Amino acid sequence: MALAQLIQSSSQLIIHSHFYIYGDAATELLAKQISNDISQHWNEPKATVLYKQHWYKLIFDIKGVYEPQLKPEDVWYNTDPKLFFFRIEEYSPLDISFVDGIGSNTGYFKLANLLQTSTTAAHEYGHMIGLHHPKELDVRGHTAPGIMYPRGTLCDPHFQYDPAATPGQKGGTLDPKHRKVLTDDIQQLKLHKLDFDDAGFAVLGDFTSIYHAHYLPKE
Repeated sequence: MALAQLIQSSSQLIIHSHFYIYGDAATELLAKQISNDISQHWNEPKATVLYKQHWYKLIFDIKGVYEPQLKPEDVWYNTDPKLFFFRIEEYSPLDISFVDGIGSNTGYFKLANLLQTSTTAAHEYGHMIGLHHPKELDVRGHTAPGIMYPRGTLCDPHFQYDPAATPGQKGGTLDPKHRKVLTDDIQQLKLHKLDFDDAGFAVLGDFTSIYHAHYLPKE
């Protein structure tokens, strides 16, 4: 989910996304890291979008806010489509970071994933603005893997955790640090199909509004 803004006077299409993080592992530093990582990856292509016969510069406006006092009601009753809410903990019930659906506004970050690579937040952000994992998870012979390829994807040796490993075996799959936002990722957003109101705003996705509890490991 996100709030899209079309500014005709400056030929800009801005995607506004503000991350509010909470949980025992959340910090001011992580809020800044998440916003910087997502902004860097998604703005790197310097993409343009053709909308009704006019070209617009695509800009991802990403902000990160540490909110340790966030209440469940702040998430449940939020009506601002640019606000995202993520719990951050060392433990994840799924053992990975996840969002609450494609086009959602809530999710859960496993701390180790965020510390491992700058593409974790950017990958989950892709889900939040409408992207799925690709169906074909073998990108051998291609250029840099797109941002939406998950762990376990087969790739050329220099993109693997271990370049010397046999493909598909331990160390022989995609190291997420090599993922990049590609032009194809931008095109898959289908931003040209957005229906902007008279003020120039449109919404991607929908509210999931899930406040995540502090999950504990099963004994």
